[in-house]
This record gives sequence, C-alpha cells and structure tokens, in this order.
Amino acid sequence: MRGGAARSASDYRHAVTTTAVPDLRATTRAVYLAFIFLGVAMASFAARIPQIRDELDLTPSRLGLVLLAAAIGSITSLPLAGHIVGRFGSRHTVAVMAVVLGLSLSAVAVGYRFGVVPVVTGLYVYGFATGAWDVAMNVQGAAVEQRLGRAIMPRFHAGYSIGTVAGALLGAGAVAAGISVTWHMVIMIVASAAIVTVAVQKFGPDQAAQDDSPAGERPSALTFWREPRTLLIGVFVLAFAFTEGAGIDWISVAMIDDYGTSAGTGTLAFAVFLAAMTIGRWYGPGLLDRYGRVMVLRALAVIGLAGLLLFAFGSHPVVAFAGALLWGIGASLGFPVGMSAAADDPAKAAPRVGVVASIGYIAFLGGPPLIGFLGDHMTVSRGLLAVAALLVVSITLSSALKPLPPAPLER
Repeated sequence: MRGGAARSASDYRHAVTTTAVPDLRATTRAVYLAFIFLGVAMASFAARIPQIRDELDLTPSRLGLVLLAAAIGSITSLPLAGHIVGRFGSRHTVAVMAVVLGLSLSAVAVGYRFGVVPVVTGLYVYGFATGAWDVAMNVQGAAVEQRLGRAIMPRFHAGYSIGTVAGALLGAGAVAAGISVTWHMVIMIVASAAIVTVAVQKFGPDQAAQDDSPAGERPSALTFWREPRTLLIGVFVLAFAFTEGAGIDWISVAMIDDYGTSAGTGTLAFAVFLAAMTIGRWYGPGLLDRYGRVMVLRALAVIGLAGLLLFAFGSHPVVAFAGALLWGIGASLGFPVGMSAAADDPAKAAPRVGVVASIGYIAFLGGPPLIGFLGDHMTVSRGLLAVAALLVVSITLSSALKPLPPAPLER
C-alpha cells in the first residue's frame, strides 16, 4: 500500500496468532453493529438536548456543566477499561456496557422531567458505559483489521457516524412529529442495547491484546503512559475529539440560539455535520493508503478550520450549513486513525488504545463547560472558535502518527 498508511497483509498475519476465527465476516459485521448502535444511542440523546435544556431552563454554561457529567463518567472508566477488557474480553465488556448505557439514558429520558439531578446521574453512568464500550470495540476492531491485513478502522468509525446520522434524522423526525423526549429516547436506546447485546456474540478473540512475552516480562500499564509517541498520538486525538464533540453537543443549540432557526432545522444541521463525518470516514481509507496518514490528516485539519470559521462568522443559516459540512469532513478521520496508530503494534494495542482514548476523552471533559462559558460571554458560535486553536495544534502533531516500521516481533 502506498504512502505507508497501513502495514502489509503479511505483517499483520505474522503479528497475530494462528488461531482461526470461525467466521471473520460475521465478526466484522458484529464490530460494525457495535459501532453503529453506539452512534444511534448517542445521537438519540444529542438530538433532544435542546428540549431537555428548555425543560430544565438551563443557560449555555449550565448546560455545559450538565453535559460535563457524561465526560466525567467516561474519564472515570477509561483508565479501567484496559483492565476490564483484559479480564473479561471485548465481547462481554460491550454486552454489559450496552445494557448499562440503555438503563442510564432511559433514566435521563424520564428523569429530566423531575430536575437536573436525575439527568446528571444518568449522564455520568452513560459516560462510564460509553468509555468502556468504546475501548472494547476499538480493541476488537484492531484485531479484525490485523486479521484482514488492510485498513478498515476508519470504516468501523464510519459505522458509528452512520449510526449518529440515523439517530439524528430519527430525532429530527420525532421533534417534527411532536413525539415526547421520553418515548423517543427510551424506544431508541432500548432497541440499540438489545441489538448490540446479541450482535457481540460473534466477536472473535482479542488477539490484538496478546503478546508473546513471558508473563513476568510484560510491561505494566504505567509503561505505556511514558511512551512519547503514544502520548503525542493521545494529544492529537484529543484535538480531534474536541472538534468532533463540540459539533455533536453544540451545533443544534447554536443554530437555534444564534441563527434563530427552528428546533427541526437545528437538528438537520447536526445531521449534516454527522453525514459529512460519515462520508469522510467511509472514503478515508483509500486516501490514507494513497497519500499517507500525515498528509491526509493535515489537509483535513485545514478543511475543519475553514468550516468552523464559516459556522462561527456566517450571516445566514445556509452559510452555517456549509460550515457544518466542512467541519464534519475535517473532523472525520482524526479519532479512528489515532486508534489505528495506537494499535500499530498488535501485541501492545490494548494498553496503547486505552492510553490514547483516555487522553482523547479529556476533550469531552473540558469541552462542554468551556464552550458553554464562552457562549454566555459572546455567542455559542463564537465560543466554538476555541476548537480552532486545537486544530492548529493537531497539524503540528500529525507526524507522530506515521506507521511504525514492520520491525521483528518481540520475543
């Protein structure tokens, strides 16, 4: 493959054990479903944030603090996720967390009618479940990628984006049809959890988490927190996670508050952003194979910056829609390619993915309150310019994602 974007099939096949997965196609489909329905669940909640905000009478800064609960939950779970996956496997981790996520968001869907406390509590548990689910499905996705011998991780993340688009469009339809937040969210979340719980039974072994070192020689988890390349990849992923998360949390609110659109139009702008991310992730592997990770990611960062500027300074909703489109394309590949870069060495994929995901999720911890605070002092749209600074940082860090050379396996 050209551009050094992916390791050769022989490297991947040599890097994993020879234990056969009964049906690799079924495993691949199961991973897609895990990504897709996490996206559906997330977007089903995100699409109703404006209505929940109105019911609770929250200012932008207070809304940011409420959304912070989910980020805190994720940050709590991520340092534990590597151990959880190592102990129970990605299959059981995703299955259990799907049930926990379903219960937590159902509690939010009912609890928002009674006040902020049930929402904050539900969002914390939702964030915890999301963090562990995310790491587990990325570890399984890395194992599938290595077995296939070609880049597929961005397409798994495209599956997540497809789920978010579907969830956002269904959310827009629910808003237009006057369906209550409670009924809409409970039906979507419970169905998503049920489908995933069944689908993950086709997961294969987490071979990406195995290595050939004697048990006494395996490095501790703290070792991976001291690796310069892993830390740089983590900061890079943080920048793109902030870019992605800001769009998910704030585009619909900014369209309603700053551009004066209806709730349905705001949700459609959110859907445009998600659709653009999906397109970028689906077609991204071809660009990565041809031009390499560094060049593609730098170009996407520039595109994302252009979109943010259009969205922040546009004078008409049409301009904001164009900005959301470019913003989504620019944000599309940073997170999945960061996960692939962390998993370049199959023997150390799980702990490195855990470190990178932990750093990246800090964006979801600090992003909502930061933009909410700025929204109170200017506008939400202008507050989103904080994302631009991190995109500039990501351009300088992109060289850290160069693929590792196909060095001999450690024995």
